[in-house]
Amino acid sequence: MSFYDPKSYLKVKISLNLIKFLTPPTSQTVENIHTFPTFAIADYINLQTNFRNSDMKTTALTAIHESLGAKMVPFAGYNMPVSYEGVIAEHKTVRDGVGVFDVSHMGEFLITGPNALELIQKVTSNDAAKLVDGQAQYSCFPNSGGGIVDDLILYRLDAEKWLLVVNASNIEKDWDWISSHNTMGAEMRNISDNFSLLAIQGPKAIEAMQSLTSEDLSAIKFYTFKVSDFAGIDHVIISATGYTGSGGFEIYCKNNEVEQVWNKVMEAGSDWGIKPVGLAARDTLRLEMGYCLYGNDIDDTTSPLEAGLGWITKFTKDFINADNLRKQKEQGPERRLIAFELNERGIPRQGYDIVDGNGKVIGKVTSGTMSPSLGIGIGLGYIPPALKDVGTRIHIQIRKKAVPATVVKLPFYKG
Repeated sequence: MSFYDPKSYLKVKISLNLIKFLTPPTSQTVENIHTFPTFAIADYINLQTNFRNSDMKTTALTAIHESLGAKMVPFAGYNMPVSYEGVIAEHKTVRDGVGVFDVSHMGEFLITGPNALELIQKVTSNDAAKLVDGQAQYSCFPNSGGGIVDDLILYRLDAEKWLLVVNASNIEKDWDWISSHNTMGAEMRNISDNFSLLAIQGPKAIEAMQSLTSEDLSAIKFYTFKVSDFAGIDHVIISATGYTGSGGFEIYCKNNEVEQVWNKVMEAGSDWGIKPVGLAARDTLRLEMGYCLYGNDIDDTTSPLEAGLGWITKFTKDFINADNLRKQKEQGPERRLIAFELNERGIPRQGYDIVDGNGKVIGKVTSGTMSPSLGIGIGLGYIPPALKDVGTRIHIQIRKKAVPATVVKLPFYKG
């Protein structure tokens, strides 16, 4: 799934702050782009414009993003908009009003037939049997070694028809994993290349979008969905889900329909100040809520219990590696994902050491940023469970300085 020539990359002399952009494509590719020096962002954007178009996939809206002046970057094998007018402005648009993201790079699988639920129950940690038609569920794929293959959202279309939405960087990996455990013969279809996904997020999303559908949007409760008309298109999935913590909807439609949907969304939302929003602001928004990002906060080596995802790990059913995870729950994880706020000025970044008062390394930052809403440095990281309690003082090693920080309760943003 590589979309670049590593040898060519190594010949380019750029800021060390861009090294993470040159790693194989994963969901953390654009982590903290808003905190990069201006010259570094410019260098990177200039560099990426020289990529051959054939090196990256595009969404059905790529031409629109480019016409709007979006800064485009490689992300999980796609050429995606990272920002339009700036991360802080776009972040505040979603927190205070309404914005729209193109997240059509996400993967979609259909699992159908009389054995569909049996397969889903085997490969996911949450209990899908509790869902009824029109409900969605956050879950993960546990691996056999105690880690996480990926996290996902599951939609019950009907008793024998389920939609799984997975991370873009893990589409092939997830498909292979599910397929390898499909011993019961459930029908599987990878429809990722045929469908688009728009996330319309913000407190004004309902009133801004109501004119586009006959459904009462206010009646679609969190983590439920309707298959209905939207923006002149029939059979669109309108889902009350999102990755921002500010409310809104995610809209699933076919690739040949999404341009019409986008245009009508922008037209209908114009009176509410709707704006396009890039992936950089999506990252700051999710981090302010403490939502895990695969590849940063969770991966093949982190268990759902270590990551604070015990609430989606249901031992009332059997699933892959359930016995070992049950033992870990009984004995207690050896590390825990915690949230912290810096007590002094600074920007915590992924990979920075977490240290105690004596300078001893006790963990690593998995996600970090300067919060646009709070104006302070915030982050997530793994540390020993004895230090996980809210109010515990820790330090983040930022270059040569151990910056004091405090363990806090999520979410960071409580507005």
